[in-house]
Amino acid sequence: MTAASQKRGTVGRVLMGVLIFQLGLAVLLFWGDLRDGLRLPSFAPKAPALTEPIRPGDQTRRFRTDRAPAPGQPMPTSPLPERLVLTPVEAGQSALLEGRISVGDAARIVSVLEGLNTSPGRIILNSPGGSVQDALDLGRFIRDAEMETTMRDGDICYSACPYILAGGAVRNIPETASVGVHQHFFGENTLLPAFVAVEDIQRRQGQVMQYLDRMGIDPMVMQHALVTPPDEIYILLPEELRAYGFIPEN
Repeated sequence: MTAASQKRGTVGRVLMGVLIFQLGLAVLLFWGDLRDGLRLPSFAPKAPALTEPIRPGDQTRRFRTDRAPAPGQPMPTSPLPERLVLTPVEAGQSALLEGRISVGDAARIVSVLEGLNTSPGRIILNSPGGSVQDALDLGRFIRDAEMETTMRDGDICYSACPYILAGGAVRNIPETASVGVHQHFFGENTLLPAFVAVEDIQRRQGQVMQYLDRMGIDPMVMQHALVTPPDEIYILLPEELRAYGFIPEN
């Protein structure tokens, strides 16, 4: 066998390995995205319940957006709304935005905000997350309108909700509130060819990182999201919220 033939054989094996890897990655990614919260079977110990105290190095908890409790200490069992609900408060100076982020919510909520007689200067968030694309669109609108984002004691902002939170020109997060991230759900379940699927997911992840950078958030916060399955949530500690730029350093 000539050196050229050996080189072609080596290149062929490398390309085949890359093909197998990308096919496998696409299958795994879509298995996790076909249903919000679905994950591959695992023999690893289950994460503690969401109500268990958070400690440094022990910040991953079991979680599903469709089973997220309403706020409180400890959290009650009554669920949050299935879609985002906007309620003007404080004589219209603020607006409470709570519930799951469903596909199409961004356009609907923006329309409501634009139709208010008094534009609120602050958005109060309480959401278990949901559609990433809608969260990004809402975050951009909030930043362009120079609104603040805030949370109340005991409120939650999980999954895609932190992207709305990041949109605030000023952000306020009390230490009793809870902000968490995990792997993305973009709100689309269309089965695509493997290479197209991987390319699409990578492109969207890049858009999220660009968005965070524009909002003044360190994109390295994504390291926690990318390794946390959809049925778990990584809770950001106050020092991490400061380090990644969600709230100012003391």
